[in-house]
Amino acid sequence: MDHRPPHPEFYGLPFTTESFHGMPYRLLGKSGLRVPAIGLGTWKMGHPETDDGARIGEADALKIFDRAVEVGVTFWDTANRYNSSSGNSERVIGVWMSQNPDQCRNVLVATKMAGMMDGTTPNHCRLSRTNILESVYASLERMQIEHIDLLYFHAFDSFTPVEESLTAVEDLVREDLVRYFAVSNFTVDQLKLYQAMERQLSCRCRMTAVQNQFDILNGESQRNAGVLDFCAQTGVSFVAWSPLARGLLTDRYLDAARVGEGDRLHDEGEWASLSSNEKTMIKIRQLAALAHEWGWKLNQLALAYMLSLPGMGPTIASASSVEQVVSNAAAATIALTGQQKQKVRSVLEE
Repeated sequence: MDHRPPHPEFYGLPFTTESFHGMPYRLLGKSGLRVPAIGLGTWKMGHPETDDGARIGEADALKIFDRAVEVGVTFWDTANRYNSSSGNSERVIGVWMSQNPDQCRNVLVATKMAGMMDGTTPNHCRLSRTNILESVYASLERMQIEHIDLLYFHAFDSFTPVEESLTAVEDLVREDLVRYFAVSNFTVDQLKLYQAMERQLSCRCRMTAVQNQFDILNGESQRNAGVLDFCAQTGVSFVAWSPLARGLLTDRYLDAARVGEGDRLHDEGEWASLSSNEKTMIKIRQLAALAHEWGWKLNQLALAYMLSLPGMGPTIASASSVEQVVSNAAAATIALTGQQKQKVRSVLEE
């Protein structure tokens, strides 16, 4: 038996806490899992030198991860297919995990599976038992971890029986290879179908969250309309991806003259059409004016407002620098007044 005293940092700890390094946590769905209000999207982290489509290389990603932990951004979101189905986003996380074994228990890792990966046969895609199990085994190996904190189905599968998919997750949870379960890019009808089958099967591990696209400029996609309201009514957490509209809701894009090579929207060929949309740019400048008036940055106001919406769980904001991680993290502690929220709504509804 190990009788050594615990690390000094553990002496005198309170019995419970609702935050970590100043970052407030919130419950994920109706589960007991608490996650940081601001998460970190890693979909553009990888090995750009291999032409995998990543924008952030391993060295910079590791610095971002280090700083993320320091400011409590410990909910890291990835997927096996990110960066041209290379698995490199997961691999970069794995490098950090192997180098920081003392910090691994502080980080919650979420990954996704469904699309073709780790093979090219019909059994290497969709949500069959075979693909779910094989995908999880491969993700665990890439990330050099023993369990996945939150496993997402990356998309709905109309070909595989839902009961087969849910039973596979139950078995993974029983083996402690997966801790919690969620879905991504689902419609309201698809969410209802899954909940009905969970009840029918008496699943012990039930869907805690749905990760869909959402930002305050555009709201939900037309296909997934109504999911946020569904979450508010049922207790499932809405996890927003691309909450800053691919960077548009940041101070970076307020001055068109500063936008150029290296900026995401510019490099992806979308800045010209966005910047010429006068209505959109007016709204962004008005939101930025409110943010600056109240002592914040545009990204911080956008994230803080989203976090105040009924049904909203954590937001998953990407970051390409340590400065962006710190700036996004600050949004979690902003408590908008009723008057401030009304002013934001007035801008968005114009």
